[in-house]
Amino acid sequence: MDSIASYQMELGPTSRLLTQWYRAVRRDLPWRRDPMPYHVWISEIMLQQTRVQAVIPYYERFLSQFPDVQALANAPEEALLKCWEGLGYYSRARNLQRAAQMICSQLGGQFPTDWEGWMQLPGVGPYTAGAVCSIAYSLPVPAVDGNVLRVFSRLMALEEDPASPPVKKALTALVASLIPPQSPGDYNQALMELGATVCLPNGAPLCDRCPVRAFCRAYQNDTQLLFPLKSPKKPRKVLPMTVFLLEYQGQWALQQRPAKGLLAGLWEFPHADGTLDSSKAVSYFGEWIIPAGAPSPLKPASHLFTHLEWRMTGFRIPVQSVLPGCPFCWAKPEQLQNQYPIPSAYSAFLPVCFGKKG
Repeated sequence: MDSIASYQMELGPTSRLLTQWYRAVRRDLPWRRDPMPYHVWISEIMLQQTRVQAVIPYYERFLSQFPDVQALANAPEEALLKCWEGLGYYSRARNLQRAAQMICSQLGGQFPTDWEGWMQLPGVGPYTAGAVCSIAYSLPVPAVDGNVLRVFSRLMALEEDPASPPVKKALTALVASLIPPQSPGDYNQALMELGATVCLPNGAPLCDRCPVRAFCRAYQNDTQLLFPLKSPKKPRKVLPMTVFLLEYQGQWALQQRPAKGLLAGLWEFPHADGTLDSSKAVSYFGEWIIPAGAPSPLKPASHLFTHLEWRMTGFRIPVQSVLPGCPFCWAKPEQLQNQYPIPSAYSAFLPVCFGKKG
């Protein structure tokens, strides 16, 4: 990669152009209306791995339920996870609460005011710390995420994977060198906005709308779709499983996942590894239930995690009686809706519990 200094000189004029463009066309997003540290922090954590339009209703609901850091610190975990239900990556919610508790117990309820202080909080990495510090405190620190890496990869026609640690470190230094001291928050948000709305990740970028296309090497060479270069990903592990909707007196069986690991502590329908047929589905729970009728097959479903894919078949099984020692919790439909945090992985099966066909 060419020296950072050479790119700094080449891309220097883009800082002013991007900041002016952002102020003229930025989207009206709720966390931008009142960029206090709590609001910026919550929004940035929610926006990790999640589209803006999906985040907006969660953000508004979250603030109505937990309006400040003290309310978040004191929230029952189950209520917090229920509010987060459907956003996925539930460790984000737990880390938010852990950080809120640290702020309240160790910092007197006051947020850190520098990058190093934010980096001490659970769930906060360099990007989130940079976003909060630049937007809420106007500190000249970079906030480099996938959008920003993609923008600079195309601007520079970068022949390396921008996500590799040494290249990302160099790009972060370049972004830091270009931050206008008088408007660091607007500059960082301009880069995010450009990557989210113009320099798109999948398909052709909207170069006719780009305020800095005159400085973009990929645009000049008509090679936008070649960037960013990406290292090959490992294929996802596929896990077949059979999900059981056990219905007993208008209630549905749930079990809680372990306190650690994937989807830790959330509630789910009972399931078995592998793809079982109807006879094995009944016998699988023979020591805990007596069926009231034959199992009904449900539509297959799948769910993608970062490194894993669940391929799920399922059965609805009416239950006549529950035997002693049964480990399941039995929940009414309104409890499924309002009380128990259930991973979105099971969203294809939930409608059955509300009287809809599976």
